[in-house]
Parts: sequence; structure tokens; C-alpha cells
Amino acid sequence: MTNWIKTMVLMTAMTVLFVWIGRIVGGQSGMVIALVLAGGMNFFSYWFSDKIVLKKYHAKEVSQLEAPDLYGIVQELAVAAEIPMPKIYIVPESSPNAFATGRNPSHAAVAVTEGILQILDRNELKGVLGHELAHVVHRDILIGTIAAVFAGAIMVLASIARWGAIFGGFGGSNDDDGGIFGLLIIMIIAPTAALIIQMAISRSREFLADAGGAKYSGNPLYLANALRKLDGISRQIPLKRATPQTAHMFIVNPFSGRRISSLFATHPAMEERIRRLEEMAS
Repeated sequence: MTNWIKTMVLMTAMTVLFVWIGRIVGGQSGMVIALVLAGGMNFFSYWFSDKIVLKKYHAKEVSQLEAPDLYGIVQELAVAAEIPMPKIYIVPESSPNAFATGRNPSHAAVAVTEGILQILDRNELKGVLGHELAHVVHRDILIGTIAAVFAGAIMVLASIARWGAIFGGFGGSNDDDGGIFGLLIIMIIAPTAALIIQMAISRSREFLADAGGAKYSGNPLYLANALRKLDGISRQIPLKRATPQTAHMFIVNPFSGRRISSLFATHPAMEERIRRLEEMAS
């Protein structure tokens, strides 16, 4: 319950930030429009989050006949997690990775890349998919998608504010709203704040999902060994269609091979994740 309350607080902060930006950009009317859009994004994300992400990554649904081994692993883990059988998708990417999406355990989907199927053995894949089903059980997938939608929208508003400042500003950018200083805050601080909120949600959830994956798969070392492999190979083979707004959904950061500040990393340090799993095993 504590984690759920923390998530609600973070999501409320995201909405408030979005509405505040709307006020700076368009005054009172901009604030109202931003509030309406925030509600609409929550609704849209709830009902269509799985379709949005799966379509973005060109994921193809597979049946038991098309991928019997993969289907069997997911089916076994779903029984252990006591959730309905999720849909299974394969993403045409050589970079090894996986993610889960959907609005709740009854409408969930797990997706794996072609690359991950090539490098992991059955036990390691079981650990990875157990991790993803733990996200489903904890309902992280809906929360993460909504955070991604808001972060993307805030960045769009920041971009609008930047161009508005360049070409004459907005009617709502008066002295009461901070004028040019308000626009500067939007252009610099707002996108950063959106990312920080998004990452705060995902980082804490990864440790919980790792523990859940270890539990459902039956051995923490399955996931630990898989993460060690994925960390090394994903640095060499980038995920082509990855975006900052969806990076937190994957089991390993698709941007881990690039130089970015640890402040904006979407996942905890891989060494720490592996250490915790190995401690569970011992």
C-alpha cells in the first residue's frame, strides 16, 4: 500500500506540473485546457496503453503453435503468479530486451525481442519473464505508461513554450505568471522534473519486480544470470526504436550503451540488481 500511495503522489505531481505549464503557456484558459488534457491522457492511457506501445515497436502476437517454448514458459509463470494468461508478442529487434504492458492482469501482454530469444537459455528467459509478470501483478505497467504519456506531453508543451518565446510569447505569459522567466523555467526545468518523476516511479519498481521474478521462476540466479548477459550485449546492440519516454518499460535500459547522466537512468544500477538477487539465492 505504501508504494501505491507513493505512486499516486508522484502521478498527482505530474498532473499539477502539466497544469502549471498550461497556465504559463496560455494563462487561465491554458490551465483549464491542460487539466482537461491531463484527464484525457489518463483515460486514453488506461484503455489503450498496450496497443500504443506494441504498435510502436512493431510487435507481433504469437500463438502456442508459433512459439511453443515461449508460450509454455509464460503459461507456467502465470500459474505461479496466479494471474490470467497474458498475450505474448515478439518484437523484430536484434537487441535483447523485454517488457510488459496492459491496464491490469486481465488485459496484459508480455513482449520479447528476437534478440533475447537467441541469447538466453530457458531458465534465464524464465527469470526475465517472471520479472515482467511481476510488473503485471504489481500493476506497474499501467502506471509506467501513464508516466510516459505525461512526460512526453510535458516535453511537447515545453517545446511549444520555447518557440512561443522566440516568436513573441503567449497571452498567458504576463508579469503575474513570471513572463520570460516562466518560459525559461518551462524550457529547462519542466522537462527535467517530468523525467525525474518518471524515473522515481520506475527505479523503485524494478527491485520489486526482480524479487517477484525470482519468486515466480523459482530461482533468483535465473534472473541474475540473464541480467548479466543482457547488460553486456544490450550495450553493444542498441534498440533501434527506443525512446526516452518508453525506456523505463524494458527490463534493461535500452540506452545503457550511451553516455547519459545516472540521474536520468531509467533503471537501478545493474550491479546492485544482480547483487540483491544473488543475496536472495544465498
